[in-house]
Amino acid sequence: MIVQTESVMIPVGDSPMRAFVARPKLDGRYPGVLLYSDIFQLTPTMLRACIRLAGYGFVVAAPEIYHRIEAPGWAPEFDDAGRDRGLANANNTEVASFDADARAVLDYLILHPSVAPDSLAAAGFCIGGHLAFRASLQPDVRATACFYPTGVHDGRLGRDSDAGTLARFGEIKGELLLVFGTLDPHIPSGGRLKIEAALKTAGTSYTAIHYPAEHAFMRDEGPRYDPEATDLAWSDMIALFRRTFGG
Repeated sequence: MIVQTESVMIPVGDSPMRAFVARPKLDGRYPGVLLYSDIFQLTPTMLRACIRLAGYGFVVAAPEIYHRIEAPGWAPEFDDAGRDRGLANANNTEVASFDADARAVLDYLILHPSVAPDSLAAAGFCIGGHLAFRASLQPDVRATACFYPTGVHDGRLGRDSDAGTLARFGEIKGELLLVFGTLDPHIPSGGRLKIEAALKTAGTSYTAIHYPAEHAFMRDEGPRYDPEATDLAWSDMIALFRRTFGG
């Protein structure tokens, strides 16, 4: 599908949140997807991911996760300085603020004229994978894809010492897809097993897929990019969303 894009400001508390929105150009009603970036926010690689997903027939909204700290449009280079600033921003954001942002984007999608009723999903990469996990706790999110979600197994997210995500798995109503890289030092084997054990205990419907790839292997620039694993993981997500919403 041909895609059209825009940037919008979504009200949340006293800090409007800029988001990149991509949707099919063809008139119609489509599932809405809250898509989270990694710590570098809306870089060109993230914008390409949004457009790619929208081209499969989805309305995609990707928020700037540090809008309370950074000016609209901030997206650093993929270097040490950018990584350090992104991590610092994450550490200075409360989990409750991340959750409020998720609800604000979902409410925006509900009201979007191109989003079909009862058709909300979430996805994300790295810290965004954890934020997508948090979005799956919202009762109207029917499907979620979490790509190498950091901090879920040890509770690390934002300013809080423990986000408590594991303990809330029982609240998840929709289906989950977890995609891990077996060479990812940020989510070691023990961490992956811990997440799956908690999901099984909670009775959550999920699929976990492990590719022989490194952390951030879906970022389409840099030395860790794995094109084949990326295409396979992308297909996993599309299959989940189409199984959930049809099409």
